[in-house]
Amino acid sequence: MPKYKTALVTGGAGFIGSHIVDALVRRHIKVHVIDDLSTGSRKNLNPNVAFHKLSVVDPAAAQLVAKLKPDVVFHLAAQIDVRCSVEDPPSDARVNIMGTLNIAHASAKAGVKKFIFTSSGGAMYPDTLRPPYSEKTLDDPLSPYAIAKRSAEMYLSFEHRIHGMKTVVLRLANAYGPRQALRGGYAGVISVFARQLIKKEKAVINGNGKQTRDYVYVSDIVQAHMLAMEKPVTGTFNIGSGIQTDVNTLFRAINKLTGSKQKEVHGPACKGEVMRSALDARKARRELGWMPKVKLDEGLKKTVTWFSKL
Repeated sequence: MPKYKTALVTGGAGFIGSHIVDALVRRHIKVHVIDDLSTGSRKNLNPNVAFHKLSVVDPAAAQLVAKLKPDVVFHLAAQIDVRCSVEDPPSDARVNIMGTLNIAHASAKAGVKKFIFTSSGGAMYPDTLRPPYSEKTLDDPLSPYAIAKRSAEMYLSFEHRIHGMKTVVLRLANAYGPRQALRGGYAGVISVFARQLIKKEKAVINGNGKQTRDYVYVSDIVQAHMLAMEKPVTGTFNIGSGIQTDVNTLFRAINKLTGSKQKEVHGPACKGEVMRSALDARKARRELGWMPKVKLDEGLKKTVTWFSKL
């Protein structure tokens, strides 16, 4: 296993990124964080990191990579709202394609040993096939968000092929847990329901609530990233449970956990979202030694407990 002394985490003040930062600090790795705080929060920042308030599209971010020459880069900074990507594809592409390329190309030139990219599994595969999807399933990104993520993956393949930088793409299912955003497109349905039902506010289910997703607790997501760093692997890996859960089921479970007795309320469906999604992660289990440990009912309890203390 290579010994990494320094790491750069883009989006390190965000939900998943901040948990990855904490895991790296526990491993006594020197961590630098790039985040423009557009959605991340200083409250999430580990006090033992060097923080750089920058956007990944800023040339200064590439200059910083060249200066730091980190051993490993975790790239999580992104525009993650499918709805925003549908409304404004150029802005989405600017962050998710050009931002990724800005950091990746600078990393390749700086001699970074490994580049780990947090991609999307839920949005990458066609809605016409039956889940769970494996990495062999033909990509068919429908939304501008998914198209941008796929484009970024292809640029990483270029950096690996031409410049020799080792790259790992982790296509995540739907992550949830402490520190997930509560507002806007960056809010996850579990965090939104948890906070609303704890506060006895009206919770609205988008569409008929029968849309399914594959939910993975944040600690399992972090473990996948650590294994991607530690194992001598490159390539693309799905990170999911393979289990579909619909939104109505989530609402009822969180309703019960919070002691709320709200009836189901449905609103308009979201444009650009797939109806079904789950990921086959057997490749990750085989090559990374990864599998999810936190069951959904346990993760929901942990998440509700955390949000109830805010």
